[in-house]
Amino acid sequence: MKKTIFTKVFVAFLLLIGLLSTVILLYSFSTIRTHYIETLTNNLQNLATTLLLKVTPLYGESRFDQLDSVVKKLGNEINTRITVIDEKGVVVADSEKDPGMMENHKFRPEILQVLQGELGTSLRFSTTVKEEMLYVAVPIEEGGKTAGVLRVSLFLKDINRLINSLKRNIFFSALIIALISLLGALIFSRSLSKPISELNAAAHTVAAGDFNVRVFLKNRDEIKELGDSFNYMVEKIRELFTELSLKKEQLNSIISSIQEGLLVFDKTGKIILSNDSFKKIINESDIEDKYYWEAIRVPQFSDLIKKVTEGERNYVAEELPLKDKFFICSVTFLESREETVVILSDITQMKNVEKIKKDFVVNVSHELRTPLTAIKGFVETLEESVEEENRNFVEIIKRNTDRLINIVEDLLVLSELEEKGTTLELEE
Repeated sequence: MKKTIFTKVFVAFLLLIGLLSTVILLYSFSTIRTHYIETLTNNLQNLATTLLLKVTPLYGESRFDQLDSVVKKLGNEINTRITVIDEKGVVVADSEKDPGMMENHKFRPEILQVLQGELGTSLRFSTTVKEEMLYVAVPIEEGGKTAGVLRVSLFLKDINRLINSLKRNIFFSALIIALISLLGALIFSRSLSKPISELNAAAHTVAAGDFNVRVFLKNRDEIKELGDSFNYMVEKIRELFTELSLKKEQLNSIISSIQEGLLVFDKTGKIILSNDSFKKIINESDIEDKYYWEAIRVPQFSDLIKKVTEGERNYVAEELPLKDKFFICSVTFLESREETVVILSDITQMKNVEKIKKDFVVNVSHELRTPLTAIKGFVETLEESVEEENRNFVEIIKRNTDRLINIVEDLLVLSELEEKGTTLELEE
């Protein structure tokens, strides 16, 4: 399935916004929870320090029953659990439970921290009230020593209720920001993909042969420059195409006007160009995409082509008989394009004239031999009976008669050589 630029950009922004939103929300929730618990811890510490003013005198006088009543009253008023533990871990007062029913707290984390001289804090599950709680413990000092521990705590459900309320507010705020960001991403993706789509549509129009299309973009960035470059390119292509069309028309006109047959085929032998004269010569009209040996089924022609394509020479011209006519076949091999150009020049009329001339010469020669032989015979007869003063004239007649006979003999020999196609052997 094809993915558009708009889809790619928008999905990328969508994933980025989703990832950032998730990371920010998780980090925010964790930070807020940690910060809120630290704030509550400090508040509980301050509260415990304040409660020491009431708890320490009663604890020092060992009035545990009265201390338990005070603790229950204070815990109910401030909605905070308060527990007083002695140095052995025994609970002497608690705002939620009966101290006598509670187990020893000496090994609770916050109690151990206080007994070790530190501020006691812990966030854990309470086995007494069966709920998660935040504990903060401070020492009850007597004479500079830790005589007991005052612990205050809050139910984690109350903390979580407040944190969840904050989370909801943050989540909705983040959702609104994400939606606004997605809207901005949608607008940005559309503004980025729309001019590219226009350029793509214009390119398809140009590919279809319409060079009058232009792209006008409102952007003032690199895409606008790309659109201007596209318009300039289309204008140049239109000019070049017009020029090529004119040259092609001129070439077609020239090729059509050539009286000689023209044939061009590629390295595989497939015909790629021919003119009307060639089609008339072979008496076929549809020869495009055929092979040259299908157009001219003459072995001599194929041999001539092989001389050029497989030989050392790139040009050959020989006489070729074709369909009761005679042609001069010129074959040229274009190495740069690996194409072969064939030109057929009709010499049938010249051959006929040549034959008439040869026949005329032969006939005239034969016709002249008989009277010349007779003349020579009579001259030789006259030579014996002529008087001395007329012998010179007879010699002249005899000499010129021999000369004419030799000329006729030479003409007959030349005619015979032309007819047989004998090759002269030249030597110095």
